[in-house]
Amino acid sequence: MPEVGTDRRNALIVGSVVGWIPLVLVLDRISSMAEQRWLGVGTAVLLVVLLLGESARIRAQVAVVVAFATLIEYVFSYELHVYVYRLHDVPWFVPPGHGLVYLGALAIGRSPTVQSQRRWLVPLTVAGGASYAAWGLLLSGRRDVLGAFWFGCLVLFLLRARQPLVFVGAFLVVTYLELLGTHLGAWTWQAKDPIAHLVSMGNPPSGAAGGYGFFDAAALALAPWIERALRRRRPVGHAVRRPVGPEDREQLVVELPVAGHHASPVGALEP
Repeated sequence: MPEVGTDRRNALIVGSVVGWIPLVLVLDRISSMAEQRWLGVGTAVLLVVLLLGESARIRAQVAVVVAFATLIEYVFSYELHVYVYRLHDVPWFVPPGHGLVYLGALAIGRSPTVQSQRRWLVPLTVAGGASYAAWGLLLSGRRDVLGAFWFGCLVLFLLRARQPLVFVGAFLVVTYLELLGTHLGAWTWQAKDPIAHLVSMGNPPSGAAGGYGFFDAAALALAPWIERALRRRRPVGHAVRRPVGPEDREQLVVELPVAGHHASPVGALEP
């Protein structure tokens, strides 16, 4: 099993994610709540299958993303109604779907082919995101202040991360997901924040990928603790030493919140 991922494996992951998203969203349009749950089961099974070829560290990161995203979904959608799903619930396919989105962005960012094009992909992503944010802020029928703010977060991640290509991947996958999901009516963003009614939002917000960057940061902050805890629980006789691979030297997510609390960085941001 590859440590960082060959082009063939990364293409398999990205193709699975990009193909599964529209399938689920189209079926969701005609699904009852009970049928929607089966879509959640299928999404979870796909995520588990794709994770079988990944290391313990990547599995831990995906687990953190799913847990953190589930909390955010229930607070901001179910309780605060910042965005509302078609059946006014949190569909079962959403939590594992966040894991798929993260894994898809990770596969794009670590791909050797994508890495060879880093010099122009990062500025192109900034330019594309800036154009989208400017449209949302100045030309869209709904003034997208939240999208512009999140685009600023995305730029920070792209410029400060040692491995910024994962955020190139996040921009592609998240923008694709949000445009398709809102177009099909799977969820709808409110015109303004429901608390103070001060921040206007697009449907979807243009810089949504910048918001997803904080899921990545949570994964990097907590996944090493999970990995160490699991190692400590293994019987001594079953401990297996392995050579240090590329994954141990590279982090494909950022650690901005961790560095801000003076924790030891693992390598996502320059000190």
